[in-house]
Amino acid sequence: MCSFIRFENLHELKRICHWGPIIALSVITICSSMAIIDSVLWYWPLDTPGGSINFILLINWTVLILYNYFNAMFLGPGYVPIGWKPENPQDTMYLQDCRICHGYKAPRSHHCRKCNRCVMKMDHHCPWINNCCGNLNHGYFTSFLMLAPLGCIHASVILVMTMYTQLYNRVSFGWSSVKIDMSLPRRNLQYIVPFGIYGFAASLFALGLAIGTTIAVGMLFFIQMKVILRNKTTIEVWIEEKAKDRIQYYQTGEEFRFPYDLGSKWKNFRQVFTWSGVPKTDGIVWPVREGSHQYTLTIEQLKQKADKRVRSVQYRVIEDYSGACCPITKGFKAFFCTPYTEEPRIQLRKGELVLVTRGLPHWMYGNKNLKKKNAHVAEHERGWFPRRCVEKCLYDSATEKPTEEEKKIL
Repeated sequence: MCSFIRFENLHELKRICHWGPIIALSVITICSSMAIIDSVLWYWPLDTPGGSINFILLINWTVLILYNYFNAMFLGPGYVPIGWKPENPQDTMYLQDCRICHGYKAPRSHHCRKCNRCVMKMDHHCPWINNCCGNLNHGYFTSFLMLAPLGCIHASVILVMTMYTQLYNRVSFGWSSVKIDMSLPRRNLQYIVPFGIYGFAASLFALGLAIGTTIAVGMLFFIQMKVILRNKTTIEVWIEEKAKDRIQYYQTGEEFRFPYDLGSKWKNFRQVFTWSGVPKTDGIVWPVREGSHQYTLTIEQLKQKADKRVRSVQYRVIEDYSGACCPITKGFKAFFCTPYTEEPRIQLRKGELVLVTRGLPHWMYGNKNLKKKNAHVAEHERGWFPRRCVEKCLYDSATEKPTEEEKKIL
């Protein structure tokens, strides 16, 4: 498998035409280009070995950052084949089915609404690469998160030192005043690129971007490494937390042990990072710890799905909602406390019934039934909506109580 960019079709090229990659590549371009220009002003690369090393290292950061970024974007996470089924038909009882992909969800896979496919070992859908982070590109994505802050730290040092030296060369002190001449340097420098007020402003702007990127992306890198060293994904961390909540709520006395933690941080690390860049697994079958099996996690997911049906609450819509991300008409609290998630919002019409599964102080998440496609399959629309638009309703002829059979599943 080629480790660099592979364009299977022109559709992959369209991934770059999205606000996420456009912003990310713009930040990389601005920080890199300004740092390269300023490095010539501050530390001329042809004079000393130190200047040459500084310049080569700066170029190296840019190349490595773009290499891992484009691999994470275009290589993709790896998708479960359409219509996939396990080799043993009896194993389907341990798996969730996917109606959109017309098959079953393999262990550790989840369906992404943005990609419209079941993603192998899905961690999350990242808008900055306009793709999912999963089995195949997890290592490249995490390497990008590590290299971007390092490159930005180097660029920040260059930008700060350049602005300092250039201002120093243009400052003249008097008895009662300080003059700054941005047109020409006070000292004659052997090598100089024109640096005026616009150059100073551009360097200052690039410095702000570099510092902001270092903080934001550095935090994401820390989060990713934390879950990688436990051989988990951010989704699986959430599943594990819900497992503990379910066991505590029903007092079942179970002990849920995450099956994919191999017991060694180095072994877990090697599941994501390899010298070839290709993961050791095929995205379907995974190494598990002693006492677990391939379907330990999927069985827990089925229990949580049944638990969600039991614990969900029926609400009736009392106010229309357009599906806007930040609705001003629903109150300031709903406007400023909107959920920061890629999950969609759903439109509501007065009188509709919504099955709520979770919520925040001012928002709720649930689904409503749409018209049935046929006699057996009904469509569901899921998403967030303001809490003030609904009110809790008692069980009546329009709603159904959870059955005893559903409760026994748990």
